[in-house]
Amino acid sequence: MRKTHQGFTLIELVVVITILGILAAVALPRFTNLQRDARIAKLNAARGAVGAASALIHGTALARGGVVDALACPVAVGFGPNPANNTTNICTESGLVRILNGYPTANLQGIVDAAGLTSTFPATAAALTSEQMSTTGGGAGAGAVLTIRVNGGSNPATCFFTYTAPTLPGGAAIIGATTPPSAAGNTAGC
Repeated sequence: MRKTHQGFTLIELVVVITILGILAAVALPRFTNLQRDARIAKLNAARGAVGAASALIHGTALARGGVVDALACPVAVGFGPNPANNTTNICTESGLVRILNGYPTANLQGIVDAAGLTSTFPATAAALTSEQMSTTGGGAGAGAVLTIRVNGGSNPATCFFTYTAPTLPGGAAIIGATTPPSAAGNTAGC
């Protein structure tokens, strides 16, 4: 009687597993772009931090009603006089933040400091660069538009959102959405 072999030999199994491993190593990066997803998540986190900081600073400005603080800000760094006058600057846990019309201004001393987008206070362009971020535009005036970008993607010019300072007292700051792509925000180049 003759025995017939059924199934795979150990060598055949090892060869098939090796080939599948090589195919997975080559094909998987094409299907998952984790770095792009991480940049989009960072952009959305920064947008959330800007929105929360804007609301918190506005609430604080309303509560203080433009009355100068009785005590100096414990962390005496940042913009403006200390104690804070609550019309051009507000005392936060990190330091003094510049405001206009009850909201952070559209610059480093305003919304970037308030949102804590850098690990240092006060924020600097170099600190933003080390966080793989950058800003363009903005300013301390009413209606100034600050563009906040996440760098490192295929086209950082299309990986951004905007923060617009209120134009009038009683107005509100506007934070641009990242989807759908518009002049106020985009994730295409992340």
